[in-house]
Amino acid sequence: MSPLLALVSSLCWGLADFTGGMAARRVGALRVVCITYPVGLVFLLILALTIVPGTIDPDTLRWSVFVGVFGLAAMFPLYGALALGPMGIVSPLTALGGALVPVVVGIVRGETVTALTVGGMILAIAAVILVSREPGPHRRVTPRALVLSAAAGLLIGTYLTGIGVAPETSGIWVATLGRAVGSGILVVVAIVLIARKGTASWRPFPWKLAVVTGVVDALANGLFQLAAQQGELIVVAVIGCLYPAATLLLAHWLLKERMSKIQGAGVVLALGAAIALSV
Repeated sequence: MSPLLALVSSLCWGLADFTGGMAARRVGALRVVCITYPVGLVFLLILALTIVPGTIDPDTLRWSVFVGVFGLAAMFPLYGALALGPMGIVSPLTALGGALVPVVVGIVRGETVTALTVGGMILAIAAVILVSREPGPHRRVTPRALVLSAAAGLLIGTYLTGIGVAPETSGIWVATLGRAVGSGILVVVAIVLIARKGTASWRPFPWKLAVVTGVVDALANGLFQLAAQQGELIVVAVIGCLYPAATLLLAHWLLKERMSKIQGAGVVLALGAAIALSV
């Protein structure tokens, strides 16, 4: 069950990247996140209170603050790197960086690493690199973009590790309360932005895209926490890093963006990685 939850989580992150990216093109990433975070918080609160049982204790609260701070901190280098590009380098660096920290922590904690797990990890790395290859000439990557990509990946990985090692009895409360910490900070940011520049830059706001992004991204985080509670953090983290494949497929199906043969091979490898890590 754990690999399936991780795979659905990865698909949700891929969808959130797709819809969030479309919304960010209209009003900017920071403004979109100021809305998606609180929306996601409301959704997670409903799930935590009505569907997914869990307890809140001092450990849960400490991990919630931890993941809230690191999750929000990851967004700034992430969007800075995406602005500098190229996407074909930024995307795999952040995805693989996001898997690296949980994998290292899982190994340190003594989780079992089988030959099949290692094979699945290698397939996942290759898949993420291939699906992120953009057809045509590539923009030159700057040292600043590389540094920001690496920083974003490590911060995301630290955030996911916090969710993954949180108390098993907490349900999805760490993901939920962590989102509350980030939402509180972003509400202040939104107020400051509006006070300084008014609301003109927020209009017309892509509310539908923002709401979908907030709900799906929050769902991905909640599913990741449940997956990590039921299985090995190493496996869950690597499956979670496959989300660029989902984003690519959505762009191909809905926006009719061209998918190269190399990217298609990456999608096949991603499927192979998911199967290997699920066995």
